[in-house]
Amino acid sequence: MKKDFLLLDTHIILWMLSGDEKLSQRARKLISENIDSIYYSIASMWETQIKHGRKKLSFSGIDFLHYCEQSGFHKLPIDDLHVAALAGLVRDENAPPHSDPFDRILLSQAKAEGFHFVTHDPLFRGYNENCVIEV
Repeated sequence: MKKDFLLLDTHIILWMLSGDEKLSQRARKLISENIDSIYYSIASMWETQIKHGRKKLSFSGIDFLHYCEQSGFHKLPIDDLHVAALAGLVRDENAPPHSDPFDRILLSQAKAEGFHFVTHDPLFRGYNENCVIEV
């Protein structure tokens, strides 16, 4: 596979951070082959901090940020183009509901930037976006 710019879903980074076996071999290979082109979103740091505050995660947003920086990942801030791209996300009529606002901003960021979005979440299939890589 050629090198691409990859935006990682929050859970992919958390699985890397924790050494979780849920991170598939395909995901590991994709990340290692594109290691200098990996991005994380500030939305993921934000989501991690919220879950940490609710005692759902042992990792804080700051832990998440430090891990991403130490791994050499590039930070992707949220800007107006990303928010505007939300309007272009359309779910299939028969797709199950997908109400997570963090997921939608991550997908819109990837789409707006021309990145691939790496996730394990099957709910993204309902968007039929070519930028989604399910691992």
